[in-house]
Amino acid sequence: MTAADELDPMSSLYAWLAYDLRVYRKRHGMTGTQVGKIIGYVRSHVSNLEAGRVQLDIKQAKLLDEAWETGGHFERLLSFARKGHDPNWFLQHGQYEAAAKVIRIYQGQIIPPPLQTEDYMRALLAESDAEDVDQAVRSRMARQDAILSRPAPPYVWVLMDEDAVTSEIGGGKVMRAQLRHLLELGELSHVSARLLPKSAGAHLGLDGPFRLITVKNRQVAYVGARRGGRLIEDAAEVQELAVDYERIGFKALSEGASRTRMAELLEVASEDRLAQELPQRGDQR
Repeated sequence: MTAADELDPMSSLYAWLAYDLRVYRKRHGMTGTQVGKIIGYVRSHVSNLEAGRVQLDIKQAKLLDEAWETGGHFERLLSFARKGHDPNWFLQHGQYEAAAKVIRIYQGQIIPPPLQTEDYMRALLAESDAEDVDQAVRSRMARQDAILSRPAPPYVWVLMDEDAVTSEIGGGKVMRAQLRHLLELGELSHVSARLLPKSAGAHLGLDGPFRLITVKNRQVAYVGARRGGRLIEDAAEVQELAVDYERIGFKALSEGASRTRMAELLEVASEDRLAQELPQRGDQR
């Protein structure tokens, strides 16, 4: 079975495009080589298009519509795929996440899933629009477990601003537990967490959080937003985000230096806690 055979046209507009390219090719009794001549590419590129590893561009879509007299079918689909907000994006994102080989995350102000403790997560959700915080926490914890604890888990590489580990989300006790959790996760061979120090200054991540998900031999991306994100499957746009991720990483501390910084912050936070508790103990005596 080929990658094109496994493609689900119901999963996204881009998957539908790839699926229909194969359907129309077969309907016209054409080989990949013949389709390649229509769009100006070799057969292997057509195979990648049908497998969803790369996406049609607008010029290719128009050439196919003209050759097959589709009435603009491929151009319309591509237009909706590029600019439309798919209401099922989160379901598709979860499916990609479940099959991921590598998940690369950039997050600025908060510690991202799947590295959050339950209490940290609860503190965030308590300030959100979630109607049922307990259910939202259970759902997110299940997703985290599915990523980090499943057999053959994906590599999870995280870049985050230092602000994410210095802001007291949920208070001092919650943040101390969260820092310990980050240090424990950092000992796993498939998890990497690196900090961008405050001295890094301006960087591309200031535009907002995003993640890159590698599934088999293709990549998709997710860009976060205040009231909903956007799943990106266009290969060119995904590649731009991949370059952004690398450029942000150039300004980040190494894994070792990031662990040292988090350990320092945990020590300071623990000392502050003791300093606050000692007078209270003295009063009790």
